[in-house]
Amino acid sequence: MKADSSVTTPTAYLKQVPTDRRKAIETVHQAIKKAAPTLRSHVANGMLAYGPTRTATKSGTVSIGYVVGLANQRHYMSAYICCTVNGKYLPEAYAKDLGKVNCGKSCIRFRQLDDLNLAVFLKLVKLAADLHRQGQ
Repeated sequence: MKADSSVTTPTAYLKQVPTDRRKAIETVHQAIKKAAPTLRSHVANGMLAYGPTRTATKSGTVSIGYVVGLANQRHYMSAYICCTVNGKYLPEAYAKDLGKVNCGKSCIRFRQLDDLNLAVFLKLVKLAADLHRQGQ
């Protein structure tokens, strides 16, 4: 569930998260900021995003992306880590260690904060920040 287009700051994003999930999203948001202080938090694609990246398309347009993302969805919360090591996205490579979650390539879906192994997730966030800083 993307945030309304009027939501342009992390504070505004957190205010619009339903109260039953706000504490979990805020906890993960603060943990990401602490684990990877070099990744600036902002709102992109209707979600919390960290570490803006610029990607040029074949047509020459530049889009602003992110290294790590965090979103409140309709039926779950999701985190995204958009970095690869040895050709695999980090969530995909470490899925079995992330807890009671459902992983895609770069996406980690969880219903409750307790389902996510936050320590492992934050290790991946730190690794992603390091890789981003190195230009990978």
